[in-house]
Amino acid sequence: MVDLNAPIVPWKGMGNIELYSHLKDFYEYINKSRPKILTVGMFDVRYEIENQVDWWFSILNGRLWKVTALKVYKGKLFDNIHIGMHIDDVLKIEPSFEYDDFEEVYCSPKGIFIETDPVEHTVLWISVYVKELDNEDFERGNW
Repeated sequence: MVDLNAPIVPWKGMGNIELYSHLKDFYEYINKSRPKILTVGMFDVRYEIENQVDWWFSILNGRLWKVTALKVYKGKLFDNIHIGMHIDDVLKIEPSFEYDDFEEVYCSPKGIFIETDPVEHTVLWISVYVKELDNEDFERGNW
């Protein structure tokens, strides 16, 4: 189901998994693969597909709101940015990233978060998310 070589596309998804997809569309895959399941806050659930991707769903509307590429994901963001890349090289390619001290991630207004290793300064994971993330009603599932 997950194509680990597929491009990472802001506002769209990655691994041939589309943002806004409904949890019920993942039933067979989740049932078979038995991922680690975590609740995040009161109204979100995260499925960890071992070292591949994390899927973040709203419990209230059942929709996928964030996808995160992990260690073994090989697809690239903007045809160049990938897991393991030094953040200085990322910033040369995409200067819209700014470091958020509170979240401890690099954020782009283009719908992307990047977390880096605090010692090596290399990309640990890349997330893309829905445009509605910053809307007032997001946490209520009204998107």
